[in-house]
Amino acid sequence: MMDPTRPENPDSRCGFVAIVGRPNVGKSTLLNHILGQKLSITSRKPQTTRHQVLGIKTEGPVQAIYVDTPGMHEDEPRAINKYMNKAASSALIDVDVVVFVVDQAHWTSADQMVLDKLERLTCPVILVVNKVDKTERRETLLPHLEMLAAKREFAEIIPLSALRGQNLAPLEEAVGRFLPESVHFYPDDQITDRSQRFLASEMVREKITRQLGAELPYSAAVEIEEFRQDGKTLHISALILVERQGQKKIVIGDKGERLRQIGKEARQDMERLFDSKVMLRLWVKVKRGWSDSDRALKSLGMNDL
Repeated sequence: MMDPTRPENPDSRCGFVAIVGRPNVGKSTLLNHILGQKLSITSRKPQTTRHQVLGIKTEGPVQAIYVDTPGMHEDEPRAINKYMNKAASSALIDVDVVVFVVDQAHWTSADQMVLDKLERLTCPVILVVNKVDKTERRETLLPHLEMLAAKREFAEIIPLSALRGQNLAPLEEAVGRFLPESVHFYPDDQITDRSQRFLASEMVREKITRQLGAELPYSAAVEIEEFRQDGKTLHISALILVERQGQKKIVIGDKGERLRQIGKEARQDMERLFDSKVMLRLWVKVKRGWSDSDRALKSLGMNDL
């Protein structure tokens, strides 16, 4: 009798890869470039990612299941920060490979905190030194790499630029090498385990974060109230939740201009992702204290841990 855990193809490999690091080091950008399309939302604002997002990359016999995680941060005073740290830490359970992303120029106490969380892991840890395209002189990078190499015994140290898509091939090759022999867990053409409703809500939230990050720190969430295909058109209705009346006015903007711009940019991303014409409708509602309340977070679907 054939062992179902053994692949028919002896070269077949499959496993889970956690992408971890402090906020704003480029984890989501890295995942998007590996997949070749936008899946995880990005912005210059730290802690944009709130959920674990699975990105599935199948290349011949190798299927790598990447888990993009929220940035781990040191302060946990708010319910949403606790949720994000829990999401990031739980991604380390039972993974086959960890990709630890750091910045090419700085090592911070937040980086050290992440490294400490990796201390007891027995799986390979690949250190990715991101944003090397910003390094003007090679001789300034080499001492930084030597300092990082002394932090622990990494399986590989790979400098790259996630934003530019530079030097991703060595990373993917290393990941594939460390994955266990296994049948593929997902169909070869599947890129995520997340629903289209979830991806739509994240597209809206990205546009809010990019345009209003300084004015709405951690204070906007998005609920999808309608997601319906009618012929060739996908009808999506999204509710944007903020914590105060003044924030509602900021999101709507002068004569609704800001809300229209958010909707336009989100719709364009959705049409590319879903390969369909999209009719997007947005509303804004005040829901006080949602980011401080565990109950409110659960009502927004942040209870999957």
